[in-house]
Amino acid sequence: MADRIRTFPPGTCTGRAAGKRYVATRSQFSAGRAIKLVAEELGGQDYISVNLYDLTSGPQLNPCEMPSAKIIAFVRAFIVDESDEP
Repeated sequence: MADRIRTFPPGTCTGRAAGKRYVATRSQFSAGRAIKLVAEELGGQDYISVNLYDLTSGPQLNPCEMPSAKIIAFVRAFIVDESDEP
């Protein structure tokens, strides 16, 4: 899951997951050892927020007030719009 989160483009992009359109923002902190991913459904109310920390013991996924299963399903399903790919 950590590797998949790292594939999100840095900054903001649009894409699709589970038939919905989202705008997603990936931000890095602490020299890349912490990543925040936030996504909002365009024209809807769905919201995704998660922090990923690269710890000595391994990656740690911290969903923000939502079940881990929701984060995992979103990250696995998200496809970046072609116009946003580098």
